[in-house]
Order: sequence, then structure tokens, then C-alpha cells
Amino acid sequence: MPPTNLLLGKTAIITGGTTGIGRAITLAFLAQGANVAVNHLGLPSDASHLSSLIAESSSLPGKFAHLKGDVRDPATGPVLVSFALSTFNTPRLDICVSNAGICTFSPFLNTTPDLFSATVRTNLDGAFYVVQAAARQMALNQDPPGGSIIGISSISALVGGAEQGHYTPTKAGVLSLMQSAACALGRYGIRANAILPGTVRTQLNDEDLKDDKKRVYMEGRIPLGRIGEPKDVGGPAVFLACEELSGYVTGAQVLVDGGLFVNLQ
Repeated sequence: MPPTNLLLGKTAIITGGTTGIGRAITLAFLAQGANVAVNHLGLPSDASHLSSLIAESSSLPGKFAHLKGDVRDPATGPVLVSFALSTFNTPRLDICVSNAGICTFSPFLNTTPDLFSATVRTNLDGAFYVVQAAARQMALNQDPPGGSIIGISSISALVGGAEQGHYTPTKAGVLSLMQSAACALGRYGIRANAILPGTVRTQLNDEDLKDDKKRVYMEGRIPLGRIGEPKDVGGPAVFLACEELSGYVTGAQVLVDGGLFVNLQ
């Protein structure tokens, strides 16, 4: 049996937490006793995901709350932090997971300024605003200061992609943001780390992976022999969130890719 109550009573915020990797981390944190406030866009297409998450969370030890907001807006991060503190009636924010992101494949020569701008504003600008808001709370507005910040980067931070020229720089940026945050915030007892998922089946790539030929090709490059599932990222996120397990880990990058990166040669 895996350990339980690793995050008992902790308060966490997670952006983009109703689907895919964000949802899996939300459920993993709730299962470990954390109280989790999730940000989402409130899209009609995601209503069923939110409803099922609310239902699933009701049987877990931690408390769940959600708030509509767009991470591209600099005001969204501070509002989410305040919402979590007031909803859970606590003066402390212990964990921040910057997860919200978009990924639309596009040939490099045909990528439009609008797609490039939307990707950068969501994946990188949004991460900076949310992480900064969380860090201000953790460093300046609680006693003692401290906390864990986790940026969801990607294996794409380390390798290129012919149809990802607008996407890979943003994920490299998230990794770099966590490294700089680790340098800036260590004096406050705040740890900042990045998780780099490999090929994980989510709503962002599900259609792409329905191509059997492409899926078999991808699986053949992964030493563990399978495409990742969102829940594969939940455990590493719990590890990085838990002070008892990773209290001396900051500025690190954790690959969660089934061995894909080391096999790309």
C-alpha cells in the first residue's frame, strides 16, 4: 500500500486542474489529505469533466474547490491564491502547481502569430503570473514563510519538434522559470521544481494517438513500452510537494517519460 496523509492539512492551488495531468495531480493531492483549489476556464465543453471531478473528490480526504479564471490575465493568480486561503480558512499556501497549458501542433512555416502568441501567453506568461502570486504569499504573507512550487514543463523542453516550434520554447521557459525561482526563493524556504512529462495521453493529444501507426511508433521508442497516463504524474507531484520527502530538492527537473528521453539517440 502506498503511504497516505503525506499532504494532510496542506493547502494547494493547481491551474488547469479539471482535465488531464492537472486533474490527476488534483486527485493525488486530495487522496493525500491536501485541500486543493483548482483553476479552470469554465468552458462548456469541460463541464462534464468538472462535474465528474467534483463527484470523485467527494470521497477523498482533502477538500476540493474550483474557480473560473484565465491564467493569461495577471489578476488570475492573486485571485486564485486569495480564493484558496478564504475557502479553506487558512493563512498558509503550501503548494502551487502551474499546470495550465495548450498544445496545438502546427508546421513551423505555417504557424500564425495568433497561435504563437496564444501559446506563449498561456504556457509561459500564465505560469509566471501564477507562480509569482503564489511566491509572494509564501514568502511575504505567512509565518513562517515557505512552500513548494511545481511547474509542469515537458520533455519538449529538452528536444525539438517539427510541428512544435511555438510550443517547445514555452516548456523550456517553464523549466527555466523553476530554476530561477529556486534561486530567488530559497532564502524564504520555498522550493521550486519542474516535472517534465513525456508522451502522456490527455485531451490535448488523444486524437493524435488514435492513429494506431503513430501510437505503435511512439510506444516503440519508450523503454517501458507504453504511453503514459495522467496518473503517472500524480506520484512525482506528491513527492515534490511533500516537505518530508523532498525537502532538500529545489531547482530540479523530474522526467516522467517512461525512459523516452534517454532512448532518443
